[in-house]
Amino acid sequence: MKRTHTFLFLFLFFVLTGASLSLPAGQPEIPKVNLPVLITSCGQSTGPVMLKVIFMRLKLEIKPKDYEVKELAAAEDLKAMADTGTPYRSLIITMGASLKGMGAAGISIDDELARTSKLIEEARRQGITIIGAHIEGIKRRAQGAAVGDNTDELSIDAVAPNSDLLIIKKEGNADGRFTIIANEKNIPMIEVEKTLDLIAEFKKLFK
Repeated sequence: MKRTHTFLFLFLFFVLTGASLSLPAGQPEIPKVNLPVLITSCGQSTGPVMLKVIFMRLKLEIKPKDYEVKELAAAEDLKAMADTGTPYRSLIITMGASLKGMGAAGISIDDELARTSKLIEEARRQGITIIGAHIEGIKRRAQGAAVGDNTDELSIDAVAPNSDLLIIKKEGNADGRFTIIANEKNIPMIEVEKTLDLIAEFKKLFK
């Protein structure tokens, strides 16, 4: 009987206070995330394409009209959507630079950093929730490091500290870089083991 009372007390506590059983002790509360969402990248890697596939798998929960992928999304895109009366409510920026991707787009990492800075500034002005995502794992980070290129790390520096929430593939955080940023900036962080785990996480976020 005593155990039953304890269970009921804990259940009511989490229901009434909105506390989460899944958050590690001391981690900031995950911000409210709403649709529609704009998905882009800082560095022109394949992150947005991966997220598009994830969102397509969530077609019962998230309709195609509720998300948009724009590799070169700019502050003007946020303003234009707001002018329609249905502004974006969330912005996902994938971190990870691809020299091949930037070359195909005819841009440099400096162009990407400038675009991202203005995008984040406008998102802040509109009260849009910013999600920084690094979902390509250690391979993406290792590629740049192997040839002495730091564009991937510059992408992380531009996005991660300025996010309201971080979503990270665990293997890409082997050196604790994202954990350090999250702790220093008091940003909640979700880590996933596998790319497919993102389906469940986004389903919970956008429920």
